[in-house]
Amino acid sequence: MSDGMALQVEEQAIDWMIRQRDPAFDDWQDFAAWLDLSPDHAAVYDRIASLDTDLAHLSAPAEEIAVPKSPLLASRRTWIGGAMAAMLVGAISFSLFGSDSTRIETDAGEQRSVALADGSRIEINGGTVIELDEDRPRFARLESGEAMFHVIHRAGDPFTVEAGEARLVDLGTSFNVVRRRKTLNVAVSEGLVAYNPERENLHIKAGYGIEAGAGGGRPKVQAVDPLSIGGWRKGQLVYNGASIEQVAEDLGRTAGLSIAVSPDVAALPFRGALLVSDDKQRVIDDLTSLAGIRAEKQTEGWLLTR
Repeated sequence: MSDGMALQVEEQAIDWMIRQRDPAFDDWQDFAAWLDLSPDHAAVYDRIASLDTDLAHLSAPAEEIAVPKSPLLASRRTWIGGAMAAMLVGAISFSLFGSDSTRIETDAGEQRSVALADGSRIEINGGTVIELDEDRPRFARLESGEAMFHVIHRAGDPFTVEAGEARLVDLGTSFNVVRRRKTLNVAVSEGLVAYNPERENLHIKAGYGIEAGAGGGRPKVQAVDPLSIGGWRKGQLVYNGASIEQVAEDLGRTAGLSIAVSPDVAALPFRGALLVSDDKQRVIDDLTSLAGIRAEKQTEGWLLTR
C-alpha cells in the first residue's frame, strides 16, 4: 500500500472511530462493509485503536469521560503533538483496551459509550460494572447494572455476554441487559439473542424480553415495545408490571436517586413511563402518582411507602 493510500486509510479509520463516539451513530453496516473492503482496513483500524494503550496514560478531564445523552461530536483539541493524536483524543475513554482485562465502572447517573475494535458498541448506564478482555475481543461480562449492546455480527465468531450464571450469545442484534440484585432482564430490539445455549437454549427475538432469577432457571418471556428498549439512554423508563423495588433500583442507577422501599410496597407492580430529569422531586412525584403510593423525604433520598 502506497504512503498516500496508507494515510487515506488511517484518516478513514480515525473518522470511523470518532463517529462511533456519537450516541446517535447507527451506521454499523457501512462500517462493517468498510472493514471488509480490504484486510488493510481492519489492520489499520486495530492499530489506531491500540494507540489508546499509550494515550490512556495521559490525564483526561473528567468531563471528557462521560457521554452526554445528547449527540456529541468528538473533541479535536491538541493534547499532544500530531494531528492524529489530536483526532484520537476524543475516543480515548471509549476504546478501553491496553491490558488483559479492563474494568469499566460508572457512577449512579453517569453514562458512557464504548466503541470496540470489531465495530460493536456498548452503551453503559449508571451504577454499572463491565469487564472486557483484550484476549477475547468478542466478549463482555456484566458484573452489575445495565448496558445496551450493539453487536456487529460475524458468522462463526459470536459475541458473548456473561451476566452472573447467564450466558447471552449474539445472533446479530441490539439488546439491553439489566443485572439487578434479584433478577436479570434481557430485551432485544433488533435481531436474535440466545440465552444459555448449553442449558435452556432460549432464542429471544426482536420485540421480546425475558426476566430470570439471579440464580438462573427457565426465564419468563414477555413481549416488549422495541422502541422502549434502552430508553434510559434518552431519559425515559417504561414499565409493564415491574415491581416498585425494580423501578427504585433503576432510578438509582439512571438518575442517581437514593430511594429506599418499604416491604409493603416492594412487590407492587408498576405500569407507566417515567421521564428522568434534573428535577428529582418531579421524578419521585410522577412515580408515586402513577403507582398510588407515597414518598417520605429522608435525610438522604426518599422512602416509598403505602
